[in-house]
Amino acid sequence: MGWLFLKVLLVGVSFSGFLYPLVDFHTSGKAEDRKPNFVIILADDMGWGDLGANWAETKDTANLDEMASQGMRFVDFHAAASTCSPSRASLLTGRLGLRNGVTHNFAVSSVGGLPLNETTLAEVLQQAGYVTGMIGKWHLGHHGSYHPNFRGFDYYFGIPYSHDMGCTDSPGYNYPPCPACPQRDGPSSRLKRDCYSDLALPLYENLNIVEQPVNLSSLAQKYAEKATQFIQHASASGRPFLLYVGLAHMHVPLPATQPPADPQGRKPYLASLQEMDRLVGQLKDKVDRTVKENTFLWFTGDNGPWDQKCELAGSVGPFIGSWQTHQGGSPAKQTTWEGGHRVPALAYWPGRIPANVTSAALLSVLDIFPTVVALAGASLPQGRHFDGLDVSEVLLGRSQTGHRVLFHPNSGAAGQYGALQTVRLRQYKAFYVTGGARACDGRVGPEQRHEPPLIFNLEDDAGEGAPLPRGGAQYQAVLPEVRQALADILHDVAGDNVSRADYTQDPSVIPCCDPAQAACRCRAEEPTLPPGGVSRN
Repeated sequence: MGWLFLKVLLVGVSFSGFLYPLVDFHTSGKAEDRKPNFVIILADDMGWGDLGANWAETKDTANLDEMASQGMRFVDFHAAASTCSPSRASLLTGRLGLRNGVTHNFAVSSVGGLPLNETTLAEVLQQAGYVTGMIGKWHLGHHGSYHPNFRGFDYYFGIPYSHDMGCTDSPGYNYPPCPACPQRDGPSSRLKRDCYSDLALPLYENLNIVEQPVNLSSLAQKYAEKATQFIQHASASGRPFLLYVGLAHMHVPLPATQPPADPQGRKPYLASLQEMDRLVGQLKDKVDRTVKENTFLWFTGDNGPWDQKCELAGSVGPFIGSWQTHQGGSPAKQTTWEGGHRVPALAYWPGRIPANVTSAALLSVLDIFPTVVALAGASLPQGRHFDGLDVSEVLLGRSQTGHRVLFHPNSGAAGQYGALQTVRLRQYKAFYVTGGARACDGRVGPEQRHEPPLIFNLEDDAGEGAPLPRGGAQYQAVLPEVRQALADILHDVAGDNVSRADYTQDPSVIPCCDPAQAACRCRAEEPTLPPGGVSRN
């Protein structure tokens, strides 16, 4: 399926009782002198084909589709890695895992997180006078100084890692299914495969656990309430704000929402997709009612669908990775095939970003950091190199030029974590290592190394079915450029300020509000934002 077809489509530990000073929202300054606000929404495990504006076969994202018609849609936008922690680390640093040290996921018992010598987007904007908030999934370390409140966020409400990394009393839909947490007075029993038996999922507000186990069925609405509350308080002040929302959708377990009628057996997934779409619609509506003219909203995803979850996984659209499926395994999440890292992306800023525009520029989650810093009038941290670009000119409709080259690191399916095993050069994509993640049928594609690399022309072969003949003129013309691009970045990284993440584990850092219980249990009244400030408990 060629590029012409795509053009036709258009579009850690609880610090109980610890008091943190209130953040004063209010400051003097004229409205016209205010810097722009930023709302960054990151979906989890959402497929490129889940967005109705992308893929004619789906029409379950009415609010996102409306945002696409009112803003800019990107059809060649990529996660910086195809799994959770590395993708989020790159969003907040503008640097690949090879530089920032985050090459694979952190665990429930991880001592470390995003290295402390890495500067986050929130820290840069905080220094520039912004009020900063984070709602949702963090997954960059929860113990001690790795907690969001110590990484530049004035306010945090959410779950410290993926919501399948702990049991709940509302387990929702998963594959294989998981039972609810052991009850307080019940026997402690081992849960089924792929379930965490020793920990109930914690919900934080700042440094306090306010609910454990969290109720997944009400989590989306809680996120919406906290996010809109943050926007309301920030918009009433003279200070600009950054709000980063890490959604639980579309990661499993999917909340047990009321499924719509659907004859194809995807009722739970589609119901959850519609719930996510409504949540995003609530945030956009709040922005439109309060700070519409001065707020940039950026929506995208952290990686592609998790195929091993079968009917509970999303759609890759046309990016089916045919070459890999013939070898076995999944070409989606955890791989460098297009289905693993090409993600939906929308930008919305009335009066600044042109409406109903589709951009085919080659862009990445890596670009969020330098672009937001530039639009905020702040400065990039010194003493380190960045893989993202300031793509303001693309967003504002003045350019169609994005990256000439993107690098896709291994994220778990094959090869060494973080290694740059795939090179995107214009419309060409070169694989030095291929492999599949676990598929719905249980198969895992074997790791294969390629020297010289496999090269696909995505303009003619979006489904990555047939590599270019190695003896052909097109292959021979592209190969030297690919090799030079890879050699250049490896040389650049060798001379850069590179971080190393601590991936050691210690059971004592597992967050638990009541360590005496087999599954931690607590219910606390959730504090609300006081007038004129942000509570940090």
